[in-house]
Amino acid sequence: QVQLVESGGGLVQAGGSLRLSCAASGRTFSRYAMGWVRQAPGEEREFVADISGSGSSTSYADSVNGRFTISRDNVKNTVLLQMNSLKPEDTAVYYCAARTNTYYRIINPAHYNYWGQGTQVTVSS
Repeated sequence: QVQLVESGGGLVQAGGSLRLSCAASGRTFSRYAMGWVRQAPGEEREFVADISGSGSSTSYADSVNGRFTISRDNVKNTVLLQMNSLKPEDTAVYYCAARTNTYYRIINPAHYNYWGQGTQVTVSS
């Protein structure tokens, strides 16, 4: 069982930056791949970024590749999402999520087993 708590959301102007943080409980944090998934109003949940249990492998949605960076600290049990060059279309609730450390060629939200409560990110134009 993994409990996840996100923080760091807020309101930012287009072109700005935000850093989201996710604190995870549990003694087996490094056994889980971690990811960020977002959901805009009226839309389905969308995969954003993923990082393997060791941190050696990352994956990004095309829409954020080159702008967002995911990282993790397996000592502090945290996952970060650094978001730069934000756009109004990045506005959504961002969820931290955990899944088994299985390789998938394409990751989608259905692969995640545990979810945080979400944090709102709003980008104004």
